[in-house]
Amino acid sequence: MYKIISSRFANAFTGLFRLFLATIFLSVLTPVAQAQIEFTVTGAGDNRFPVIIPVFENESRLPNPVSDIVRADLTRSGLFNVMDLGPMTVPESRTPDLAAMAARGADAVLAASVAPLSDGRFEIRFRLFDTHKQSNPDLGGMIMRTAPAQHRLTAHRIADYIYEKLTGIPGYFSTRIAYVVKAGKNYKLQIADADGESAQTALHSPESIISPAWSPDGSRIAYVSFEEQKPIVYVHTLATGQRKVLANFKGSNSAPAWAPDGRRLAVVLTKEGLSQIYTINADGSGAHRLVNSSGIDTEPAWSPDGQWVYFTSDRSGGPQIYRVSASGGSAERITFEGDYNVTPRPSADGTKLAYLTRSSGRYRVAVLDLASRQVSVLTDSTHDESPSFAPNSNMILYATVVGGRGVLSAVSADGRVKQRITAPAADVREPAWGPLLK
Repeated sequence: MYKIISSRFANAFTGLFRLFLATIFLSVLTPVAQAQIEFTVTGAGDNRFPVIIPVFENESRLPNPVSDIVRADLTRSGLFNVMDLGPMTVPESRTPDLAAMAARGADAVLAASVAPLSDGRFEIRFRLFDTHKQSNPDLGGMIMRTAPAQHRLTAHRIADYIYEKLTGIPGYFSTRIAYVVKAGKNYKLQIADADGESAQTALHSPESIISPAWSPDGSRIAYVSFEEQKPIVYVHTLATGQRKVLANFKGSNSAPAWAPDGRRLAVVLTKEGLSQIYTINADGSGAHRLVNSSGIDTEPAWSPDGQWVYFTSDRSGGPQIYRVSASGGSAERITFEGDYNVTPRPSADGTKLAYLTRSSGRYRVAVLDLASRQVSVLTDSTHDESPSFAPNSNMILYATVVGGRGVLSAVSADGRVKQRITAPAADVREPAWGPLLK
């Protein structure tokens, strides 16, 4: 039976908190056959936007198709009805027959072409059109020059462009996700594209890895490793593989969370007794206790403006979510609905707070609207944990248990779009969604 991460908070706030429960949880995961994960849309928005993404003109010259990835990205979001034109192309060099496309039921159509360059790269030109506009139907476009090995990233960026033009919200397809997999007796911290493809192992360890957290620029990940037989916080530079110890104080060191400026992190330390929240410089210096409490304070998360640190505490008797000024001071309680609310994760736009709530023994993902204080429970599963907002604040990635093994899932912030993210014969946990690429 799984010892899920949420369960350790139940034990924590009844006086039995032990960080090694995370290790127990990870140690019983099923061995991994492969780490690649796949997205399946299990729900979709009520009013999906009909759009045509044809085969790009001369796309056969590319080593790998791009239009297929663009269509898959938009379909997976649950917001678009991607219509099929078959092998028909719509060249970027001329305006398509918008009336004919509208007659097919499309509200927008992409015109795109591919041309090889003398240096081995390819030039992709595309424009997006509104099929219902009589004047100025051109919504814009781009010219992209890409190496063959960059075809997936190029496709994701095209999908991001379309998503933003048609919704007014930045796309998230070119972002990355981090997650932890157990392979046999070993653990892997993996980094993948937002669609689960191109997975790479950042860290391979015979001991547990938990709590990955992205730096604001996406170049580094902080995490907790048990490789020295105790929880230590590391910062890992993805481009070089170089890593350094951030926090290795007496007792446990856990739950790293980056400040929006990337200069500091919040961490949870027990060097003075119970779990308490500290801020620490990104080079490991200057540890400063943020909150003084006679209870357990844990799971910090910064507000996107850097003014607040949200956290979980039992200071009111049961686990609830609080926030404190980033400079310290008195804590303010945030959650009041229910007697068990943990793992606060603010959205990038600062309007929402995702967290885990327990009701009737079920741990589920909830969202609090910070302005209206309205709470929405988004999932109907039993063992959810580790919610993580997409950087456009529209989707939430989380871990859960299905059929006796760990999987990742995603749900839109309004609960209408649901996705299942699976790896055949594998267990994946501890998801963290990376920032938007500049």
